[in-house]
Amino acid sequence: MAEKEVVSHRRKVILRHVDNVRGLCTVLGDRLIDKGEESLGHRLIANGYCHDQSKFHGSEWLYLNDETKEEFPNLFKAAHIQHVTTNLHHPEAWTGGLHSMDRLYRAEMVCDWAARSSEFGKDLREWIKKVATKKFDMKVQSGAYKDIKDLVDLLLDKSFS
Repeated sequence: MAEKEVVSHRRKVILRHVDNVRGLCTVLGDRLIDKGEESLGHRLIANGYCHDQSKFHGSEWLYLNDETKEEFPNLFKAAHIQHVTTNLHHPEAWTGGLHSMDRLYRAEMVCDWAARSSEFGKDLREWIKKVATKKFDMKVQSGAYKDIKDLVDLLLDKSFS
């Protein structure tokens, strides 16, 4: 692919993801508002409009992409660390990880995870049980897991029986 096509593709992928997250933040935000959590719902909807803005600037724009991942893995890794440690919807941005996250950012994280699972054709609930619990040292009995499960259940429609 020519450089111009690569940049266009990168921009389209980021915009699609941000649009997906924004839509999911709106859905979950509306459902939280309907449930009586007005402030959280409004703040989540607002966060959806600025989700992943850092991906359009600096090292994240230059190196957080599939081309760099293969060709310059160290630059990709540095951009990834920059992203997850500075965006509060990532557990890595919190000193206590996923367990110390503010509920607003945990809700945005759930929307981010839901968007990514949809983009990759994966089942979100299964990914949380099999991958996220290990990756983030999260026990199913923990408060964080229960909060995430409640947010996922509020966001996702019931599966077909």
